[in-house]
Amino acid sequence: MKSPRVAAYTGVTLAMILWGFTFVLYKYANLSFRPTSIVFLRLFVSIFFLFGFALIFKRLMKIKKQDLKWFLLMALFEPFLYFLGEANGMTMVTPTVGAVIISTIPLIVPFGANLLFGEKLTRLNRVGLVVSFAGVLMVILTKSGGLSAEPRGILLMFLAVVGAVGYTLLAMKLLSDYNPITITAYQSFYGLLMFAPLFLILDVPRLDLSTISTESMLAVLYLGVIGSGICFILLTSAMRVLGAARANIFANIVPVVAALVSFLMLKEPMPIMKILGIAVTLAGLFMSQSSGLGLKRSMRKNGIAHPPYS
Repeated sequence: MKSPRVAAYTGVTLAMILWGFTFVLYKYANLSFRPTSIVFLRLFVSIFFLFGFALIFKRLMKIKKQDLKWFLLMALFEPFLYFLGEANGMTMVTPTVGAVIISTIPLIVPFGANLLFGEKLTRLNRVGLVVSFAGVLMVILTKSGGLSAEPRGILLMFLAVVGAVGYTLLAMKLLSDYNPITITAYQSFYGLLMFAPLFLILDVPRLDLSTISTESMLAVLYLGVIGSGICFILLTSAMRVLGAARANIFANIVPVVAALVSFLMLKEPMPIMKILGIAVTLAGLFMSQSSGLGLKRSMRKNGIAHPPYS
């Protein structure tokens, strides 16, 4: 195996492990910050890394006037709707439940691409979707048939999934003219502008600097610098070598890491049904995503995968 591929596999694995921690760190950030503040501060920090990376490596492209509407719509889906659902949902569900629900994004994207772009669905796409959702049900349902998390929290997490799918489909439309780092940098910037009124009106009057803990501040910095900055750079670099389809399979690591870290740091209960549910969800994800490995390298390399961050 050549060294570039070793570096790519190492980088994408590290990115997924670091993303797994973000679901737990949301809980620490929420000790001092409201959800909107967490998102606003995270985006504020991350755009410096994204634009800095794009400018240093001369990857930042100028947006055409006729495409501005698509960038704004994409930012509305994500980060606005995505983080609006996820940041609020994570206050009501455990990190494991949140990570497992978010992990279904790569399953749903092919169905949206089939509807909008006529992309062909494989049998593994369909089977993987059914298997993974069966696994999600095992995670969110209790033995008695009730929900293991607050229903509003689960619905908000699925709102995040809808936002991510909309973002990914619009990104696919823009990829013919723009590279992934340009798309992500600008959608983060426009998303920050969308969150600014909510932050200034709803959160700033309630923000008490004297109550902000070191743990919460470090968690927010991690989410911005690592979760939305370094992890994306690692993923983008790996996609150049491995292609989007193969790199995306490593997203299966995220819910496993989230579950382990949540168990160790937050003492989240981990009954056998939840463990089996995670395994079934990952099996469905692998079946669905492995169907994309047969694509030609030129198609895979230019593709874009939704980063499975929290």
